[in-house]
Amino acid sequence: MNWRLTGRFLASVVLIVILVVLSNIVLLVLSLVVTTQTKWDESAINEKTSSAEAITSRFHEQIIIANDQMTITDKGKAELDQHNAWIQILDEDGNQRYGYRLPVGIKEKYAPIDIIQMYKYKEIDGDTTVFIGGKQAGERHYSYFIGFKNRNLQRHVLFYDVRELVQVFNIGSIVVLIVDGLIALIVGYFFSKRLTKPLLSLIEGIRKLANKEYHINYEPVGVYKDVFYNVNYLSHELRAAEKERKKLDAMKEEWIGNVSHDLKTPLASIQGYAEMMKDAEYDFSREEMREFAEIIERKSLYLKDVIEDLNLSARLKNKGLRLRKMNTNIVSLVRNVVIDTLNDARYADRNMEFGFSDEVINVEMDEILIRRAITNLIYNAIVHNGPAVHIKVSVEKGQRTQIRIEDNGKGMKVEELDRIFDHYYRGTNTGELHKGSGLGMAIARDIIVAHGGEIKVNSLLGHGTKIEIQL
Repeated sequence: MNWRLTGRFLASVVLIVILVVLSNIVLLVLSLVVTTQTKWDESAINEKTSSAEAITSRFHEQIIIANDQMTITDKGKAELDQHNAWIQILDEDGNQRYGYRLPVGIKEKYAPIDIIQMYKYKEIDGDTTVFIGGKQAGERHYSYFIGFKNRNLQRHVLFYDVRELVQVFNIGSIVVLIVDGLIALIVGYFFSKRLTKPLLSLIEGIRKLANKEYHINYEPVGVYKDVFYNVNYLSHELRAAEKERKKLDAMKEEWIGNVSHDLKTPLASIQGYAEMMKDAEYDFSREEMREFAEIIERKSLYLKDVIEDLNLSARLKNKGLRLRKMNTNIVSLVRNVVIDTLNDARYADRNMEFGFSDEVINVEMDEILIRRAITNLIYNAIVHNGPAVHIKVSVEKGQRTQIRIEDNGKGMKVEELDRIFDHYYRGTNTGELHKGSGLGMAIARDIIVAHGGEIKVNSLLGHGTKIEIQL
């Protein structure tokens, strides 16, 4: 599409340029013919009699040399006065021998380069144009400058009066602009008509996309074939994104409902036990009061964990969390996480194995956050499988440190595997032990990514799951 569109555009531009150039040549020739015809006689006379160059070339007749003394005739002086000119005569050595009406500050001695400068450039002032002539007297040759003080007089290849040139240019430029504009307008009209018709359809399609009308399907033909194809593709992608957005919104609403329920349940317990404990009608024993206090503490800690998950997830997602990295032995950290998990009375009977390639593997990391990520991943392997699951945790040293968490549990479906790290997602295998925010896996992934690491999950339904982390 790019080459076709560019080719047509270039063809139209070339056509316009050719027509404009031809028309300009015709207009220029006509203008020159007319100008030459009307000015021929006057120009010819002026060229022969009164032009600056003609005056200079014949002025040697007005120079008188006698007894090594120089002067000019009265006729020559009158001619110089008439044309507001001056003369300076030099000998072969560049020394001034005579001057008439010389401007103030003019040189009296010239080197050859000075003579060239005087003739080639305006060395006197911006209003004076200097011409050079010569006179032979016996065996000696004399040169002379004649300077014409006339700002309208210019010396190039030809000599012309700027006022006449400006007049001709003004008239000619107006005619040329009119003709060129008409040519460009005619060619541009037919070219733009071919281009703008499909563009109108594209603009209408883009307007519909902007209004969230994603059911657009153009036939990809013509010079804009690729554009139509990409608009169709964009429409398809936007439809898919809108469908995904609605699905995410529904999942978010479901997650909010679940979290709200999970928060209300411990709050209700805390409130209920607190009301019972403060009611004077009840006379609880010390053991009962401790039991109630333990329940309140456990529910409070649960609420704290959920709130911390929400806060941490938001900060990680918005990159607002500052990492406090230190050189830490990752083997010791992961081993302690495994030990702490097994020391939890809820998971004391679980079958967990820990292995490592080196006793010390130091990694620059935020120890608290990495501990949180590993804990979440191990916790996920526990709560999504039955009591008989075997979990193996290992740390290996390589080009990058690798941490693996493997289990031989239920595994996951493909659709679950694709969404395991999504915020607000809870898998279908979640058991009663998993009453949290639903952000554990997303938080773990965000922590690993924040450290510049990678996390991958492989799972086969009925055969278990393997999580690999590289730091």
